[in-house]
Amino acid sequence: MDEPLSPREAALRVLPLAYSLALRLSDTGIDDDLLCDYLGIDPNALPALLETAHAKLNAAMNPPRTDHDPDNRPG
Repeated sequence: MDEPLSPREAALRVLPLAYSLALRLSDTGIDDDLLCDYLGIDPNALPALLETAHAKLNAAMNPPRTDHDPDNRPG
């Protein structure tokens, strides 16, 4: 039987590939230059890419709740 996904893994799977891959590679601890080579980006773009990726991951893990959300019912 398959193990359930962690909330982080589930969120990583819904991110656009570039962001998911950037975070996964970064998690391994590889050198930034090698990370940029894998992603095909200029090293100057890496901080912004990772910042955006982390923001998107956070948003995927913590979606905003609205009054119109059927799962946001009072007690």
